[in-house]
Amino acid sequence: MKELECILASNIIELRTKAGMTQLELAQRLNYSDKSVSKWERAESMPDVGVLKNMSEIFGVSIDYLVSEHDPNEKKRSFISSSRRQTHALITWIAVIGIWIMALLIFIILWLMGSIRWMIFVYALPISLITLLILHSLWEKGRFNFLIVAVLIVSLVLLIYLAFLDRNWWQLFLLIAPAEIETMLCFWLGKKIRE
Repeated sequence: MKELECILASNIIELRTKAGMTQLELAQRLNYSDKSVSKWERAESMPDVGVLKNMSEIFGVSIDYLVSEHDPNEKKRSFISSSRRQTHALITWIAVIGIWIMALLIFIILWLMGSIRWMIFVYALPISLITLLILHSLWEKGRFNFLIVAVLIVSLVLLIYLAFLDRNWWQLFLLIAPAEIETMLCFWLGKKIRE
């Protein structure tokens, strides 16, 4: 049992200091005294399960994480907290939805002026995909970018086809398969170079 108390103590200290909190601040958030937090961090006692649950929510980790030993590299990865990922996802969705709101606003203004321009939404698709690709590359280190690029290629071909709909350039769709293969090969080559 003493070993579990030491593991928990070490994890509480590390999580608290990484969060920039004092023992008093953590104690206040948990509705406990700073003396209790001090005892937990010295492995003299252990908090009950309810406190562990609250602590896991404060630090953005699981209860299992609090009571388990960790590889130092694993700790570094886990500190990219779920709240940071949620913030990144929220910013990304705000940007993408903002593009569609702007497209809708332009559509409505033109409609009120007597001109219905549905192509605005077709233009919004690749713009929103490019925005998604950029933000995803920044925050997610390019994971799953292949899927975004694949959809972007299809949307660009569709955009060109619909822009020249009166000419019926259906042959443009023949570009999709080789472009997708080329993209797949480029991503595969990039992965091999990184390895």
